[in-house]
Amino acid sequence: MKVTIAESWQQRLQPEFDKPYFRDLAEFLRDEYSTQRIYPPGKLIFNAFNQCSFDDTRVVILGQDPYHGEGQANGLAFSVADGITKPPSLINIFKEIQDDLGKPIPKSGNLERWAVQGVLLLNATLTVRAGQAGSHQNKGWETFTDAVIKLISDEKEHLVFMLWGAYAQKKGAVIDTSKHLVLKAKHPSPMAAQWGGWFGNKHFSQANEYLESKGLAPINW
Repeated sequence: MKVTIAESWQQRLQPEFDKPYFRDLAEFLRDEYSTQRIYPPGKLIFNAFNQCSFDDTRVVILGQDPYHGEGQANGLAFSVADGITKPPSLINIFKEIQDDLGKPIPKSGNLERWAVQGVLLLNATLTVRAGQAGSHQNKGWETFTDAVIKLISDEKEHLVFMLWGAYAQKKGAVIDTSKHLVLKAKHPSPMAAQWGGWFGNKHFSQANEYLESKGLAPINW
């Protein structure tokens, strides 16, 4: 089947799009988008890939589900559209960047500025029903995003993977740690962060130090 996605990903992921599980997923999504309120808007389902090409990818941050509130999800993990109140997890991410790198907390929670620098903001599930967290889990998206992670682990080198929380860390099991840097921490959600293991992780400075050590440009977080 034909999926509208950036060309650098299209050629590499077409084998997945042609598999029976993805055809079933596409049929499920067609029905969901025609009968339910689904986030993000259809044109933004593959926004993470369209904003960050395969060749440019230097950092991968794994999320779980898109935000399920009105106007929040923009197809990038942990990101919200301009003008939308920053969710608690994103606030904690910005607080850690402030502590780690001394950068002020930005007014907008839109992380497109990271994506265009080579940060792939990948949710395990790329769609969700309004107000129903996890509603599109176990429909095929996880199989697809597992394939994406394995593809970039196998075909690229010197990437930084940020795995926050047990779910992301389990999903990152296919990453080749001999040629990539894998950073792990608790999830930035308030409930997880209050028990320790999020604040003080210094993932953002570690990522930049690693990239620079490999002759790659750092990310302007």
